[in-house]
Amino acid sequence: MLRLVMTSTQRDIQVAYDVSNEFFRLWLDENMHYTSASYLTGDETLEQAQLQKCKILYDYAEMTPDKSVLDIGCGWGANLQYLALDRGVKRAHGITLSPEQGKEIDERKLPGVKTWVVDYKDFQPPELYDALISIEMVDHLVSPAQAREGKAVEIYRTYFDKVAKWVPPGACFGFQAILRNVVPRTRKDLEDLQFTADIIFPGGLNPRLEELIMAAHPSWEVLEVRTQRESYGKTTAEWYRRLQLHETTIREKWGDQVYADYDRYLSTCVRAFDRHWSSDVQMKLRRVR
Repeated sequence: MLRLVMTSTQRDIQVAYDVSNEFFRLWLDENMHYTSASYLTGDETLEQAQLQKCKILYDYAEMTPDKSVLDIGCGWGANLQYLALDRGVKRAHGITLSPEQGKEIDERKLPGVKTWVVDYKDFQPPELYDALISIEMVDHLVSPAQAREGKAVEIYRTYFDKVAKWVPPGACFGFQAILRNVVPRTRKDLEDLQFTADIIFPGGLNPRLEELIMAAHPSWEVLEVRTQRESYGKTTAEWYRRLQLHETTIREKWGDQVYADYDRYLSTCVRAFDRHWSSDVQMKLRRVR
């Protein structure tokens, strides 16, 4: 593992993701995807819907087993595992800012997988990749203060321009992001969203869809856009259900405050997607020649 800051610093990322791998394993799916699944019929299990998410992004990236790919913000390696084991990709690399996530990926011993604990701004690719995938990492790039100052599109464009240099012209990018849509009107709802931003995911802010579309140009052509608000609602509802099943264990091992924080966070997420405060988008991008 190589250790080498976007707006969310490494400390912020550790607050968000390093509570304990064991803790997250209790309520995420068996492979620990911490991003929206893709429910295509509504009858899938969480595990099935997460694999469908991976397939959509695999197809958007126009991947084949003989191509190399970089997963930007690879989490605990769930998508890398899909690439390596389910699709037989020979070279699947990933970067994350979380040491605990990096450790988990190392322990999975996935063939052809290599990861770095590094900020994307500091990453020096060892090769020119054939494709890129990124799943809800962009939500850590812009702070609320930067958005208020009108800097969001500029920061997202800097990201899109930089990662475009890691693939040749014509290469594709399977991209997914959480979106912020409608601002709630009640004090309680606003306080719950603020709690989620400040306590669970400090330093970041979900983008608006129009900001991403503007920022992708001129480096990337937007070929397909697929929103999945209802899928993220189902995903967070299932996470919340599983969290509640393990309430006693969580309180005993990590304390009452951790359980209370995640209970509030996940219940807020369920409301956010149900009431259109938030959504999720999958995009197929192609590097402009």
